[in-house]
Amino acid sequence: MRRAIGSVALALMLGACDPVAAPVPMPKPRPASLAPSPESLALSSYYTKVETGHRSRGLLRTDGGGPDTPFDAERLAAAFEATAFSREFSDRGAGLVDGTTASTLHRWDGPVRLEVMFGASVRDGQRADDKAAVARYGDRLARVTRHPIRTVARGGNFHVLVLSDEERRNVGPLLTRLIPRIRPREIDFIEKLDRGHYCIVLTSAPQEDGRLTRAVALIRAELPPLLRLSCIHEEIAQGLGLANDSDRARPSIFNDDDEFGRLTGMDEKMLRMLYDLRLQPGMTSDEAMPRVRAMARELTGQSL
Repeated sequence: MRRAIGSVALALMLGACDPVAAPVPMPKPRPASLAPSPESLALSSYYTKVETGHRSRGLLRTDGGGPDTPFDAERLAAAFEATAFSREFSDRGAGLVDGTTASTLHRWDGPVRLEVMFGASVRDGQRADDKAAVARYGDRLARVTRHPIRTVARGGNFHVLVLSDEERRNVGPLLTRLIPRIRPREIDFIEKLDRGHYCIVLTSAPQEDGRLTRAVALIRAELPPLLRLSCIHEEIAQGLGLANDSDRARPSIFNDDDEFGRLTGMDEKMLRMLYDLRLQPGMTSDEAMPRVRAMARELTGQSL
């Protein structure tokens, strides 16, 4: 997740059924013809400074890793274990709190249909850029995972929402339509995000068996282009099942240091392993890791 360095990945176990709720319109807290709110303008200025500062320090790299970030099979397997078998946030009953918790393997069994939705405040030029970025990325993820992933104009099951600050604070009805039975505590968490959280993804596994059926990634519209693309890359990839960030993952976007701003070579290998048929949703780390280590040796050319 991209928090002030990072994002949020919430894995939601929403009960044994997944009904379709009645449609509701996108949140429109103010007419699109009006100027952005002072709060939105302030956020845009803040995030522009953040991106400029990151780039001046060599962060948000787009090279995918290089000679300065080597990794072997052991590091690859360790990074997979840290990202695939843990969650960034835990549910303490009264609400969601920071804190990594253990998890079983989660991934999609059925096709993933990416649908991009925009708040009324998002300008046409940004809409075109973000739609194109998601479409290119979806094609790449389909090649990497060998799983059916495509973008659609409607009827999606993985929604990417690009919303202004005001729209996000009123997003509850839309989330209820996209992820039926979402709990008030998750809606409250999203609607009250502070500026240190740039983006967030929620996933739903209604049968509690590790099989993901729906996801929503929320991207702040105020983010400048490179940070916004970084959020698109990380949140969609986390929504496919690599839900945790870890300092064991390098070179990787699944790391809160923001060193990399786009999917890396290591990330591609982890996604390939996640969707390898030798693994199954619901597996524990103990069950899966012998197979993961074998796959890591294969993918790094270290197999015996």
